[in-house]
Amino acid sequence: MNADDKDLFRQAVAGAQPLVHDRHAPMPPRPAARAGFRRADERAVLEESLVHHAADLGVETGDEIVFRRPGVPDRVLRDLRRGRFTIEDEFDLHGMVAAEARHAVRDFIADCASRGRTCVRIVHGKGRGSGPRGPVLKKSVNLWLRKHDAVLAFCSARAPHGGTGAIYVLLKR
Repeated sequence: MNADDKDLFRQAVAGAQPLVHDRHAPMPPRPAARAGFRRADERAVLEESLVHHAADLGVETGDEIVFRRPGVPDRVLRDLRRGRFTIEDEFDLHGMVAAEARHAVRDFIADCASRGRTCVRIVHGKGRGSGPRGPVLKKSVNLWLRKHDAVLAFCSARAPHGGTGAIYVLLKR
């Protein structure tokens, strides 16, 4: 660097002010790492596990549905089947296709469980409009409720409450 360059540089920075640095100021924290792909993969696996072919579920139009988790006494299931629990809420799936019914059932059960409901009724229909596929919603609801953690037991309703076209669902308190 020669003398002319130094003079030009000094002229160029003549009015410059030094920046004020606080050497002790903390750096803003970095955002936490998120495993977006892993979560998406887990969500896809869960969704895939809920998708099924209704024909594989083995429930027919007039068949009764009965399920209870291990640890639920026989007496409780017997009382549920006899309609001795008060129905605190109900949901009707008529007119829905399986994809929208799955989300509706999941949301209904979660909402009822969060509000402290103990026994609810879901009307799924008998499947007479499903043709040769059989009762699609009935078979699907049977599978979905078995996978829902808030569900303790469920069974087909008594005839005045829909019979084999509806179910009573007992929820955790």
